[in-house]
Amino acid sequence: MTTNRTSESSAGTPLLDLHALVVAVRRRRRLWGALALLGLIVGAAVAVLLPPPPSAVTKVLVAHEEDQPNDTGTLIRTDIEVLGTTRIAKDALQTLKSQERPEDFMKDYRGTGLTNNVLQIDVAADSEALAVDRAKALADAFVADHVRRMQAAAKAESQALLDQRDRMRAELARVNKEIGDRSPDSARKDSAVTETLFARRAELNSRIADFDQRAAEARTGTPKVVAGTQIVDAPRAVKHSLPKAAATNAAIGLVLGLVLGLALSAVGAVVADRPVLRRDISANLGASVIAELPRRGRRRRTRATRERLTATLTRTVHGSAEPLSLLELGCARTTSAIAMDLAGALAAEGPVAVIDGLPGPELADHRPQPGGPRVVGGEHAAALAPQDRRIGVGSVAPGTAWTDLQYLGTQTVLVVRAGYGSAAWLHTVARQLAEQRIPVIGVVLVDPDRRDRTDGTLWDGLHTALRGRGDRQARQNGSGPRRTERKPAWAARGVDNDQEAR
Repeated sequence: MTTNRTSESSAGTPLLDLHALVVAVRRRRRLWGALALLGLIVGAAVAVLLPPPPSAVTKVLVAHEEDQPNDTGTLIRTDIEVLGTTRIAKDALQTLKSQERPEDFMKDYRGTGLTNNVLQIDVAADSEALAVDRAKALADAFVADHVRRMQAAAKAESQALLDQRDRMRAELARVNKEIGDRSPDSARKDSAVTETLFARRAELNSRIADFDQRAAEARTGTPKVVAGTQIVDAPRAVKHSLPKAAATNAAIGLVLGLVLGLALSAVGAVVADRPVLRRDISANLGASVIAELPRRGRRRRTRATRERLTATLTRTVHGSAEPLSLLELGCARTTSAIAMDLAGALAAEGPVAVIDGLPGPELADHRPQPGGPRVVGGEHAAALAPQDRRIGVGSVAPGTAWTDLQYLGTQTVLVVRAGYGSAAWLHTVARQLAEQRIPVIGVVLVDPDRRDRTDGTLWDGLHTALRGRGDRQARQNGSGPRRTERKPAWAARGVDNDQEAR
């Protein structure tokens, strides 16, 4: 039943745990906080060190012959593109009597369509006076070009209509000549042809009048366009406020840095796959969390937590004759302190020796107190007296010599820092301890998430440590059937890193 429940829970595990992702991102607040602060500083520095060049702005009202109420802005976008041509830039430079290349001048200004008929021109220059002059020259050049184009279009349209009218008049002259050349006798004999000629003459007169009217309307529309296209906002220098620009750039940098930091934190959390929740760490190690220790916080609260943990470990030592080891993963200093607290509590009952199996100097510099526990290296552990209680302290970090762990203790408590080891490495630790037949009687979680509300107790995994202890006692007493212990599900189904294990 336990195996079935484990398989069902594994199959129901989501591909991406949003809760764990949020916790992992929150724990990396130093990263995204630093990036947000960096963005704020860079944004403010850009505003101070790279101020915008002097600029001027002007607005032009542009009238179009084809203006429609439902226009989507196509005409004003066309005007913006026309403004950004070398022809407009060349005309403006001729007005300014400048020898600058039109292609270079085009980089210093831009047009923006505010409405379907209002065009804003922004110009940058070396000084405010020059920027104003350039804005005026550009506006005048654009208005002149626009009026010229509209007049040319109206003239071309009017001329086309007049040409059509002239052709109609030539045809009307031919019809009138045919009517005049017909005699009264022929007109009476062939009255149908005469009626056709008179009808054609009437049609031509009507079309000629229509072309005259349309040509007049085409010419009449041009003055409206000419009068409607004008500068409505005179060129003026744009005033830049350094505090406002610095605040704006700093806010933009802050937001961009924060977004980048959160994105990097989220991607890093997914890629690294380092469990931070009690539930995940307990499931990956196959042991329940028996205590939590914050890395920093209120001293009184931390001291009370360590006292409760010491009392729990003391009861565990009293309840078993087998030596206990504390194996750390990412928190050697905290593990050393826990071991010394436990040894100090047991020292009142008899001699206690702490076997230092840590690769670092956390316990090497410890000075023994009179009547207190001793700290000995692993090479001197064999010289200890049989009546001495032993507390081994070691590490399960990458590079661990797994076969040496059984000499530190035949049962262990793992002291793990949340978010330090990957899920694959936690599986490796659980598998190696199971192969060494070292039962894990509990996990002490260091630096847990303060808002973690998940359960770190394995209700279907408690038999692991108890069965290992019972089997070992039965083998020591020479009684009881010899059983082949099956690997736990948490050690068999995980993704293990054999290279790191070796």
